[in-house]
Amino acid sequence: MNNRALKQLFIDTDFVHRSGTKEELQVAELLKARCEALGASARIEAFPVPMAEIEEAHVYADGKEIPAKGLFCCGSGEIEGELYYMPAQDKVSVAGAKDKIVLMDTGGIGFFGYQDLMEAGAKGILFQYGDLHNGNRDIDERDLRAAVVGEQPKVLCAMLHVSTAVALVRNKTKRVRIAIKQREYEGESHNVVAELPGKNGEWITLSAHYDTTALSHGAYDNMTGCAGLLGVLDALKGKPLNYGLRFVFCGSEERGLLGSKAYVRDHEDELKKIALNINLDMIGTIMGKFIARVSAEEALANYITYMGAELGFPVSAKTGVYSSDSTPFADKGVPALSMARIAGGSVAPIHCRFDRMDVLSMDQLQSDIAFIAEFTRRMAMSAVCPVGREIPDSVKKELDEYLFRKRRD
Repeated sequence: MNNRALKQLFIDTDFVHRSGTKEELQVAELLKARCEALGASARIEAFPVPMAEIEEAHVYADGKEIPAKGLFCCGSGEIEGELYYMPAQDKVSVAGAKDKIVLMDTGGIGFFGYQDLMEAGAKGILFQYGDLHNGNRDIDERDLRAAVVGEQPKVLCAMLHVSTAVALVRNKTKRVRIAIKQREYEGESHNVVAELPGKNGEWITLSAHYDTTALSHGAYDNMTGCAGLLGVLDALKGKPLNYGLRFVFCGSEERGLLGSKAYVRDHEDELKKIALNINLDMIGTIMGKFIARVSAEEALANYITYMGAELGFPVSAKTGVYSSDSTPFADKGVPALSMARIAGGSVAPIHCRFDRMDVLSMDQLQSDIAFIAEFTRRMAMSAVCPVGREIPDSVKKELDEYLFRKRRD
């Protein structure tokens, strides 16, 4: 793919395309068409996702309404209680949440944090988003994830801008009321799957997510990863591959890796024939360093480091878990890795209105794609994929922590 074709991909997807929306499906259909134009067979696979339409959402501080957005899928109703600012989630702080509406310093909450608050008797939760010293007053829209709620009841939750949260604490707000009315239902998201066949009947799966958050157009996070998949497809089509290449463009990653989780669930019988997963999540920025996080044997991290040295391509490779679509594959025993070019948030911010094409370099994107394509070629043309099938215990521990099966030490 040349720079013109790469740029056109970002132009054609330059709009918000959140999980489960018609805009997300529009991008899925575009990616399917791009794969077919490059000569690969492609299909769209649907999977269910929780959805909601918020009809009303109000937050009142000492009787005065403040700017806020309700969390999707947190239920409907009205609650009132004493405001409790909780900057940390230690046991002493959590114990003070009983019968209160908790204001947190974070934009979300994990499984164990939510469990602790519910067991302590919290009535509701306020999260915050944004920058106190930035002129825009965007408030993010998020959902209360089923994976976070678990067996606990849902409580009403809302998102505030950080400037509003600071004012609540500064003004020593006493009481808060949250009122939300929403319709919750089961919606549909989609994975796009394209294939280049190989000789031996086994596969290397490449993945990248294409959905965005509510505020973002998702150029960096993660249309760059999708461009990477298309670039690898273009580079390796027609090559005599021993391992087939399966390209999975995942929907709903931003809501907890829902697309890749659906893929490994719906294709569980085929996972034993997947030798390796290569995931791309954010590449091609003007600035930033290239990394590989390997959820597999350390020898693979060493190989990537050596290959980078051989090709004159700096890369920081080490074992671990990366918060992206490689994780469900590794959790099912498939050796997996994520590749990314990580730029600082002040250079290439994500999950906000500033994630647009102007943070990218098409030349750098081409360079990143070339490295990824060469790594993929070596794996796909190997007589036997050299990556061991066993996931190291240290990575299994990280997976257990990331997927909320165990608390972090």
